[in-house]
Amino acid sequence: MKKYLLAGLALLMSLCAQPVRKPTHQTANAPAEVAACQTLQKHGRLDEARTCFQGLTRNPNPYLRAEGLWGMESYTDANNQFKISAAADQKNAELRVRWGLLFLERFNAQEAGNLFNEAIAIDKDYAPAYVGLARLSAQGFSPKAVEFAQKAIELDPKLVEAQELLAYLALEDSDPDKAAKEADKAIAMSPEALDALAVRATIDLLDDKPGKEWLDRIHQVNPVYGPAYSTAGHFFVLNRRYQEGIAFYRKALELSPRLWEARAQLGINLMRLGEEDEARTQLEQCYENHYRNAEVKNSLTLLDSYKKFKTYKTATTILRLDKREADLLYPYFQSEIDRALRIYQDKYQVKLNVPVQVEVYPDHEDFAVRTMGMPGLGALGVTFGTVVAMDSPSGRTPGSFHWASTLWHELSHVYVLTATKHRVPRWFTEGMAVYEETAISPDWGDRLDPQAIDAIEKKKLLPVAQLDRGFIRPTYPAQVIVSYFQAGRICSYISQKWGYNKLLDMMHGYADVKTTPQVIQESLGLSAEEFDKQFLAWLEAQTKGTVEHFAEWKKSVKDVAAALKAKNYDEVIKEGTRIRDFYPDYVENASVYEMLADAYQEKGDKKKATLELEKYSSTGGRSPRLIKRLAALEEEAGDKRKAAATLERLNFIYPEDDELHKRLGDLLMAENNVPGAIREYQAVLAAKPLDQAASHFQLAKALRQANRLDDAREEVLLSLEAAPGYKPAQQFLLEISK
Repeated sequence: MKKYLLAGLALLMSLCAQPVRKPTHQTANAPAEVAACQTLQKHGRLDEARTCFQGLTRNPNPYLRAEGLWGMESYTDANNQFKISAAADQKNAELRVRWGLLFLERFNAQEAGNLFNEAIAIDKDYAPAYVGLARLSAQGFSPKAVEFAQKAIELDPKLVEAQELLAYLALEDSDPDKAAKEADKAIAMSPEALDALAVRATIDLLDDKPGKEWLDRIHQVNPVYGPAYSTAGHFFVLNRRYQEGIAFYRKALELSPRLWEARAQLGINLMRLGEEDEARTQLEQCYENHYRNAEVKNSLTLLDSYKKFKTYKTATTILRLDKREADLLYPYFQSEIDRALRIYQDKYQVKLNVPVQVEVYPDHEDFAVRTMGMPGLGALGVTFGTVVAMDSPSGRTPGSFHWASTLWHELSHVYVLTATKHRVPRWFTEGMAVYEETAISPDWGDRLDPQAIDAIEKKKLLPVAQLDRGFIRPTYPAQVIVSYFQAGRICSYISQKWGYNKLLDMMHGYADVKTTPQVIQESLGLSAEEFDKQFLAWLEAQTKGTVEHFAEWKKSVKDVAAALKAKNYDEVIKEGTRIRDFYPDYVENASVYEMLADAYQEKGDKKKATLELEKYSSTGGRSPRLIKRLAALEEEAGDKRKAAATLERLNFIYPEDDELHKRLGDLLMAENNVPGAIREYQAVLAAKPLDQAASHFQLAKALRQANRLDDAREEVLLSLEAAPGYKPAQQFLLEISK
C-alpha cells in the first residue's frame, strides 16, 4: 500500500473541499429584476441589495421568488421555489444552472452536477452550465475544471465569470504568469471583474508585493468586498503560508462578516496551527448560522474528540496520543521525535523557535478531517507549519504503514517550511521529505512501484519546473504517487551528483522567492531543461532493468505462485531466483522473496530461507508475520543480536503487538541490553496482556538487573496483586527484600 495516497482521497476532497470561490449570486444572462439586485450586491450596497432581494420574494414568479429567497439566505425556501419553477418550466437551462449553483453553495455537489448536466441536455451550447461544472470540478482540484471553463469561453467568448475562473485555476496550478494573462482578459471584458482583480492582487501578495493597484480598483467597485481577501487566504494556505492566510481571512471577515466560507476556513486553519479555542469559536459561529458543510461539522466533532487524547509536553515538543494507546506508543514516538529534531536541526541548520506538535490519530476518519480540502497531501501524514497530524499504526492494517518513516517525512516539512518561510514549491519540500526517509535508514520509505514504472516507461514524468502540477491537479489517477516518487529521486540525484549542501543551497534560494528554473541555474549551474535531461538519463539507467523486464516479471511471478501452490519447490527456486532481481523493490504481498523462503524452508534449507527473508527485510518489506519469522530463524541459528535487530525494526512498523515486545524483551535481556528490555516489558504491560502476573514479574526482573530495586519491588507487588499465589514472584520478593 502506498504511503502517500489512499484510493478514496480524491473522492473525499471532491465531496468535502470548499475552497472560497466567487459568490454564486453573480451570473450572466440574469433576468433584469435579479440583475438589479446583483448589481447592488456587487457594488457593496448591501442594505439596498437586501431590500431588492426581499422584494423578489413577493413576486408571483417562483423563479424570481427563489432568487430573492437565496439573496436573503433562506436556502431551504429558495430550493423549494426553484423546484416549483423547474417543474413548470422543464426546458429552461438557465433556471437549472441557477438551482445547481444554489446546491453547490450549500454543499450538495451531486445534485449540483445533476442540474448542470440537465441544463446541457436542454441546451448543449449553454456556456454558464459549463462554468457550473468547472466550479464543481475545481472543488476537487480536478483537471476537468480547466476543460469545462475553456469550453464555456469557446461557447461565449465574453463570459467574464468563465475567464475569471481560468485565472483562478491557473494560479492554483502554480502558474502566476498564465493566471495574470487570464485575469487581464477578464478585466478587459469588464473593469469590474472583481475576482480577476483579486487574482491579480493575490499574485502580487504571494510575491511579497502590496497589490495596492488591484486592491484599490476592487475597493472602488465594492469597498466591502471580502472575497478579494478570502481569495488571497485560499492561495496562501494552498502554498502552506498558513499564518498569512489566516490574516487574509480575518481581513475578509472585517469587510464581510457574513462571508461564512471565509469564517469556516479561518477556523479550520486556526485548528491546523493548534489554536483550538478560537478555531472552535469561529466554527461554532458558522454552524449556528447554518453554514454546516462537511469541514465545519467534522472539525467540530474532531475538536470534541480531543478529550479522548493525552498530551505530553517538553520544551521542544507537544505529543498528543489517544488515551487508549498512549502508554504503549509514547516511548517510541517521543524518542523518534527527539532524535529527528536533533538530526534535522543539524542537517538543515535551522533552530525552531516554537515547539513541534505531533498528533497521532487511531481513527483515520479523524485524521482525514485534518487534510480535508488540501490537494496532493499525504494520506497518512500532513504538516501545517509546526503542527504534524498523522495516523497511528493501530489505524492501519499491520504491515501497510511505517509510522516512523511517516513521522520523519512530516518533520522534514517542518524544517524546510521554516527555513524557507513557507516559500517553497511543493515538489521540493515533498522531495526532500521522501529523500530523508531513506537517508535515515535504507529500508524506510517506499520502493519503486508499478505506477512509477509505468510513468517512466511511457515518458509521463513532468519537467521539474512543472512538477508542482502533479500534486495540485493530477491528469491521471496515479500522478500524485508518481510525483512523490519523482521529487524524491530528484533530491537523491542532486545529493549524489552535487552533494547534500546543494539541496540546502536550493532551499535558501527558495527562501529568497526564486523560481525553480532560477534556483537550479544558480545552485547547480545549468538550465532546468538541461537538468531534466540529465536527471531522466540517470533515472532511466537506475530503473532500466526493472522497466525492461516488468512485463515478463508480472507473468512469471504468477507461474512461481502456481508452482508454490503445487508444492513444486524446485521450480519455485529455479524460476524465482531467475526473476527476483528483475524487480527487487517489490516487497508487497506474495513477493518473490517470500515464495523463495517458503520453498527453501520446505526443502529444509533454513539458511537460504533466512537469506531470502533478510533481503526482503533490508529492501523494505514490512509484513509483521514475515519479520517475526525471520527473527525466529535468526534466533534458532544462534544469532540473538541479529534477531533482536530484526524485531526492533518491527517496532517502527506495528508496535501494537504484545508478542513482539515479549520476544524482543527476552532477546535484549539475553544480550544484556537492560534499558531496551525494560522498555519492551513496559510495552507488554501497556498492551494490557491477559497474564498480568507474569508480565509484571518479567519487568521486575529487568528492573533489578538495572539496580532499580524500588521499581522492581513495586512491579513484583503488582504481580502478586494480580496472582497472590504466583510462586516465582513470591520468591523474587523475598530475594530483593533481603
